[in-house]
Amino acid sequence: MKKNVVFFFSLLIIQQVYSQQSLPVSTPEAQGFSSERLRRIDKNVQEWISKNWMNSALVLITRNGKVIYNKAYGYDDTEKKTALKNDQLFRLASQTKAITSVGIMTLFEEAKLMLDDSVAKFIPEFANIQVVDKFNEADSTYSTVKAERSVTIRDLLTHTSGIGYPQIGSKTANAIYAKNNITAGIAEVDGKTIGEAMRKLGSLPLMHQPGKNWTYGLNSDLLGYVIEVVSGQKLDAFLKAHIFDPLGMKDTWFYLPKEKQNRLTTLTMEDDNGVHPMNENYKFNGRAMKPNYPAEPGTYFSGGAGLTASITDYAIFLQMLLNGGTYNGKTILSPNSVRMMTSNQIGNLDFGNEKFGLGFSITTEQSAANLPVSVGNFSWGGAFGTTYWVDPKEKIVAQLYTQIWGRRHSVEDAFKVLVYQAMLH
Repeated sequence: MKKNVVFFFSLLIIQQVYSQQSLPVSTPEAQGFSSERLRRIDKNVQEWISKNWMNSALVLITRNGKVIYNKAYGYDDTEKKTALKNDQLFRLASQTKAITSVGIMTLFEEAKLMLDDSVAKFIPEFANIQVVDKFNEADSTYSTVKAERSVTIRDLLTHTSGIGYPQIGSKTANAIYAKNNITAGIAEVDGKTIGEAMRKLGSLPLMHQPGKNWTYGLNSDLLGYVIEVVSGQKLDAFLKAHIFDPLGMKDTWFYLPKEKQNRLTTLTMEDDNGVHPMNENYKFNGRAMKPNYPAEPGTYFSGGAGLTASITDYAIFLQMLLNGGTYNGKTILSPNSVRMMTSNQIGNLDFGNEKFGLGFSITTEQSAANLPVSVGNFSWGGAFGTTYWVDPKEKIVAQLYTQIWGRRHSVEDAFKVLVYQAMLH
């Protein structure tokens, strides 16, 4: 009886929080889940915290468009013993990519661009693309050959363009981009713009021929600049007008307004001493990380890594996709565009057990055989320990958020097991 009363009042509190953001709340049982079995998530997350694998975590699960589980664990600030709250704001890092991809697809639906258009049509600096042929690690010099074809919008959406990632990419990409002051797009608060960086990127070689391999890179940052060129708006203004405002995503920003900065999570890092707050002077591959960058003013709108948001806002965004492009009476995309985004777009290119769509990893029969997930799930995550997946078959959206740079303990697969073992039908 006592457990039922506690659960009832917890449900009331959650309903009050989510009623303001249009996410209805339900009991797990009403949506085919077991409350008792979901509590295994509590046990495991608390164990991960006790092992110092993480200082805090936030879990949000919806089914059939209704929140069935939302809990915060641990301390956001371990020194002040400040508990993590459900409405705190998280650095999304690469979870930004899905939002930028949707932004591109809205322009596609207006026929302002086609997916097989050359990027050079919008950014002339990409007209004479070269490809690295030989690279000398000793002095970072290289020779090139001419690209066999142009880089397309589809190449960028699928990460098959040959563009690499600075700082976290291959030795070749790291060296070439560092020499040319091209960064990964996180913590850029020094007056730079994405346009300046992407135009310069156009003069640099690809890591391989377009369409030949899957290579994680600055593709979404380049897509963000394409959005600016085609729409005539800065990326932050475009996303706000076309995605955030229609969906009621009031907590999603590149740089946080002053009144929201107190909700920013503490960025931690994991090293030999365990998990602890990131030092203000921390540098990654020679560049300052600036842990509180979302609370500083900035002009660099990184379409690949720049957004900060609440877990609820991102759940709304994912629910829109699960609904086929519509949420709360607002249509962002058509069902056919969502179908394209969540279909295999890379053919037989190697991507492990999974495939890749237009901005998402796609679960195949092979990967679904290894974990209790559904074929057709689409997912991704961020470098600071945020992760999500959407299950169109079972109508599930699941998210696990932490804020840890350099995390050494992967818990994503365990989280998937914990969610699906609690589903009864």
